[in-house]
Amino acid sequence: MSKLYVDYAQYHQLIDQVIAKVQDDGFKPDWVLGVSRGGLFLADGLSRALRCPMAVIAASSYGAGEAGEGTVQGVLQVSASVACVGHLAGRVLLVDDLADSGHTLEALVHHVQAHYPAIHALKTAVVWVKPHSVFKPDFAAHWMTDDAWIVQPFEVRDFQSRDSK
Repeated sequence: MSKLYVDYAQYHQLIDQVIAKVQDDGFKPDWVLGVSRGGLFLADGLSRALRCPMAVIAASSYGAGEAGEGTVQGVLQVSASVACVGHLAGRVLLVDDLADSGHTLEALVHHVQAHYPAIHALKTAVVWVKPHSVFKPDFAAHWMTDDAWIVQPFEVRDFQSRDSK
């Protein structure tokens, strides 16, 4: 699988694009709910730009593949609680880095709606959407036409030792 390396300058431009799309839409969340780990940079940017608090939910469906790169999607695991200061309610923007297969975001939407009934409006935002995603987020910076593995600037350490071998 080909890799797309994204540097911090490019990443911040993409975050700004998502922020602009949310602002243009007029959706004013009471909370930004970031999915740890990949969604945290976007969630932080949105939380600051939209002037609303950020909450965090941990979720993972990727395990080590044959090369140990964490590139094999498996069973979704979700944290038992959301980390936030306050009560998660009202309008929530659920944020992750990308919609790859889309199954993680789709499952998280159902999970959040089932476990947090005080949420009355839930929208989703990502930086990238892959072409085969079954889930279409409300906001995205880039709808990809190929299936490259995205190496985000904060993930470079994950690939440096493997790529140099």
